[in-house]
Amino acid sequence: MAQTPTTFEVDGTAICTRRMNAGMDVQQLADQVGITDSYLRKLERGDRTRMTPGPYQALRAALNADENELLRAPHPNPPERK
Repeated sequence: MAQTPTTFEVDGTAICTRRMNAGMDVQQLADQVGITDSYLRKLERGDRTRMTPGPYQALRAALNADENELLRAPHPNPPERK
């Protein structure tokens, strides 16, 4: 059984693009999701990249986004550890 992650690493550019395409300003989306407009701006700028499951699910629902659409793409080749 798959376990829900404790946080989701989000793509701020994808969030901003979806928000603008939906015709919402930052305050409208933040209110709908239940987060502050300051936090949403930080997510969109990439200053913050992690969200807990509840707000992330609310963000996905508000933007009508699929399961992975707002997540950061994994790094294709992580740096090797020495």
